[in-house]
Amino acid sequence: MVKKYSQLYLEARKAIMATEDMQSAGILARQLLCHVSGRTQEQILADREQYASEDICSKMEELTKRLVDGEPLAYILGEWEFYGLPLYVDRNVLIPRDDTCAVAALAIQKGLDLEKDPRILDLCTGSGCIGLAIASRVKDARVTLADISKEALAVAKKNITRNHFTGRVTCIQADALKKPSPFLGKFDMIVSNPPYITRSEMEELPYSVSGFEPHMALFGGDDGLDFYRAIVQNYTAALKPGGYLCFEFGMGQGDAVCQILEKNQYTILERSRDYNERERAVIAQLNRKEDYYGDEKDSIRGTCTGI
Repeated sequence: MVKKYSQLYLEARKAIMATEDMQSAGILARQLLCHVSGRTQEQILADREQYASEDICSKMEELTKRLVDGEPLAYILGEWEFYGLPLYVDRNVLIPRDDTCAVAALAIQKGLDLEKDPRILDLCTGSGCIGLAIASRVKDARVTLADISKEALAVAKKNITRNHFTGRVTCIQADALKKPSPFLGKFDMIVSNPPYITRSEMEELPYSVSGFEPHMALFGGDDGLDFYRAIVQNYTAALKPGGYLCFEFGMGQGDAVCQILEKNQYTILERSRDYNERERAVIAQLNRKEDYYGDEKDSIRGTCTGI
């Protein structure tokens, strides 16, 4: 049965209001209708009294049901935006979140100060969102996207192509919990948004996360810190002397992550917050040999404590 675009929108909004307020439901209904019809919001408004095809009506009903049943919009659309980049996403990768802009911004800020043609590793890359954001801003960076999941790397490769970074961004399969292959070489900076959800937090995740997003990209061990310990232990060898390690972490984990870094010869340079004013990211430098002597080390520590 064919319906007018206005009717499709109103029916979808009404259905979505079972789980969302009216304003949010309206926004989501418009996004779905634009997606299934291939029209912009302006075109939908102009064509609101026109009849949509049976295929569009059928797809709109199907996608609305998936949304009401709890599936995240990003997976329904098959795409999401991060740092201004359009990214393909599916259920093999986490949905890029605004929170992650904090660690991307720290890495970009430092990346712009690195020497020419810096090598940067995005470990536990998932969709590749952080590494690609860095590549988009640090124009001479050579970025490697690494993940243990072949399925995640397939998504990352699509996003490399989609954003025209095939000349500077590559993918490699690597396990953050094990020592890297020597063939990986040395990097000026390693950035990572590793799994950091604790065992108890895993049991309390909303269904939109636990029912759809990959658990291997979420669970960070009993205390959520397994990957931080492993990355510092295993991947420090892949950093150049004086190189940088940049982490995202969960709410309340900042001090513990910084302690792991400081116990392993890193100096904390900056801790930053996300858009919700929650502490979310840290960048640290692997101490140079000269940092171990005299007042120079004390000076570094005294000036790099900001949150």
